[in-house]
Amino acid sequence: MLLKDTLKSIARSQAEEFSSVDFGIEREKLKDISLDSNFAAILSGVRRCGKSTLLKQLMKKASNFYYFNFEDPRTVNFEVSDFQKLEEIFGEEFGKSNFYFFDEIQNAEKWELFVRTMLDKKKHFFITGSNASLLSKELGTRLTGRHLRFELFPFSFSEFLKFTGKKPGLSSFEEYLRKGGFPEYLKYDKAEILQELLNDILARDIVIRYKLRNLKILKEIAVFLLTNIGKEFSYTNLKKTFNLGSTNTAISFLSYFEDSYLLFTIPKFDYSLKKQVISPKKVYSIDNGLSSVNSASFSADKGKMLENTVFLQLRRQNKEIFYFQQKNECDFLVKQKEKIASAIQVCYELNEDNKTRETNGLIEALEKFNLKQGLILTNNQEDKFETENKKIIIKPTWKWLLETENKE
Repeated sequence: MLLKDTLKSIARSQAEEFSSVDFGIEREKLKDISLDSNFAAILSGVRRCGKSTLLKQLMKKASNFYYFNFEDPRTVNFEVSDFQKLEEIFGEEFGKSNFYFFDEIQNAEKWELFVRTMLDKKKHFFITGSNASLLSKELGTRLTGRHLRFELFPFSFSEFLKFTGKKPGLSSFEEYLRKGGFPEYLKYDKAEILQELLNDILARDIVIRYKLRNLKILKEIAVFLLTNIGKEFSYTNLKKTFNLGSTNTAISFLSYFEDSYLLFTIPKFDYSLKKQVISPKKVYSIDNGLSSVNSASFSADKGKMLENTVFLQLRRQNKEIFYFQQKNECDFLVKQKEKIASAIQVCYELNEDNKTRETNGLIEALEKFNLKQGLILTNNQEDKFETENKKIIIKPTWKWLLETENKE
């Protein structure tokens, strides 16, 4: 519990800080969020990807609003009963408003009780949070049917170009491929920023939240997975490699990584859900820059960096993604409306030595799912050809990124 005077002091100082804030470049997600919605807008994503900036860009569109940041260390003892005091302070300090903007709300227990009550009074809520699982649990109880989720990622290629002022092309793309899209890292170019970010995610979003005791082993597993982007793994092998004691521990650790948006996994496609669950998964990272500065070998594998970039763009678009493996392998299958709609292979450079291997998996996927054409994404090659009655389009990844981003 916090004293009302303490809450008032926090609210005032946060309002003063907002008046001098840098609004940054306009995020692409901004256009998707309506101020007049009767649903609570939940902005979730990894730490430091720009959720607070997006929230403030939304605030800029509101004539009058209430703002509170629960990441502030002074709010550590905030309880659900303090929401009533905060509501009184808002009215006394900032006048009447129907718009509430709350940053990192998962730090306030039972916050959904207050939000639900105020939604019933026709108020509008815009909320950020860094943990998908905790938000989902709370949204699934008190806010079922009363919220819309918007996931934010580090900068897309288009946003990277706006932020850096660079022109689209191979040179700017290769910089994006290497550095990723975290705004602070792009601004200051210091590896320590992303090294500390990884530490923050592991310590604050996982160890403290789930009351774990061994940060060291958690970080070893995280770095191992960040290094092995695009490769298959199984929970059993993780258990053996890191001497975890049980497969359930490995499963829990992976769920914590995914809930904090640090890592993503995709399953091998199978019509049998049971086989999908037990088959090895592939792992991908939230950001190439984060993987590179925290891993000794990731940045040396440009093919994996390219594959991770393609995965992130598909995931940004909320695509349901699988990998395909029978006699040969195809990197990505994209499911839409209960069927596989496209197949994508990623290859840094297509040449006569690897052409057969790269195209065989793609063609096998096209035949299995009765698709007429497939896509091979490269660093900077552009071509097309037909084989076995299938059209194969070869395209530079940077061009594909700009085309798909403009469609969003």
